[in-house]
Amino acid sequence: MPSKTLKTTTAAAVLALGFLASQPAIAANNTSDSASSNEAFTFGVIGDIPYGAAEIAKFPSRIQDINADSALKFVTHVGDIKNGSSVCSDEYFANIRSQFDTFEHPLVFTPGDNEWVDCHRTNNGAYNPLERLDKLREVFFDEPGKTLGVTMPVKTQENLGLPENVRFTQNRVAFSVVNVQGSNNSLLPWSGLGETAPTPEQLAEVEHRTDAVLDQIRETFSGAARRNDRAVVLMTQADMFDPSLLAEATANPETVSGFREIVAAIIEETNRFDGPVYLINGDSHVFAENQPLAEGSPWLEVYGQPAADDLQRITVDGSANATKYVRFTVAGNSSDGDDVLSWEKVPFSQ
Repeated sequence: MPSKTLKTTTAAAVLALGFLASQPAIAANNTSDSASSNEAFTFGVIGDIPYGAAEIAKFPSRIQDINADSALKFVTHVGDIKNGSSVCSDEYFANIRSQFDTFEHPLVFTPGDNEWVDCHRTNNGAYNPLERLDKLREVFFDEPGKTLGVTMPVKTQENLGLPENVRFTQNRVAFSVVNVQGSNNSLLPWSGLGETAPTPEQLAEVEHRTDAVLDQIRETFSGAARRNDRAVVLMTQADMFDPSLLAEATANPETVSGFREIVAAIIEETNRFDGPVYLINGDSHVFAENQPLAEGSPWLEVYGQPAADDLQRITVDGSANATKYVRFTVAGNSSDGDDVLSWEKVPFSQ
């Protein structure tokens, strides 16, 4: 499929994201469409922000710009609330949480590798990454089933110990936000702690989290099919198709081995689902819109998988490029197929 113009893009596929169980009422940790939710709506996505002192200083203004976009139904931060060479301190986490609390829209946040996976690095404070993940859950997910900012009920995997994995449905579009990490999904050794290979506790965490992600992806698609949803949208921190890693991954597919099961599940479910699927991610810092698993893509050989032509991927700008957010528009309930989702980049005021 040819690439599409930014402000008119309508993707060919909506990514597998976990919808809530189809129930008429909204439970404390569940959300479903209301009878009046047939009109178009918008949501915003940011990621890999704020990076460094200058961006930290601008972050309150960035939030106010998003708040001024009053039509947004919700906002998602797809991870990395700091750069990869700064300290992963409790104080920093508390500061970002205080900033998140100023959002005037529901805010869905999924952790990035910079705030826990990579915290073993000496310049990050030489923390045990699993301890930092526990702290992130304590600071940012203290009320499972509720978003940050303005409260919006969501279905979580709190029962599995992953309150950050959430699902919800809006106007027959299923959204699923899952904890998939850069750094090969957290399989790189904790070199800052003197490790040269993944530790048993590290491998156990990756296995448990990956199993939970796979469960949520499958539940998202099965719920979407059962409800006759129009599209599925999946969001992750990790860029599982990072163009800067393609040459290395082609030479050595183990470079992205931590993503293999997840990519396989997305392909299987996308090809089974009768509608578009979108994957929205951060991690690689450069805006992109493409179909990384279309027929002929080199990533198919890397992952050893068949094509999934109906998967559309959008990477949001981050780091030094985080000078705008992406506003997505979900068409009204009468639109199906490729016309469900479109997007545009919106510059920040400073």
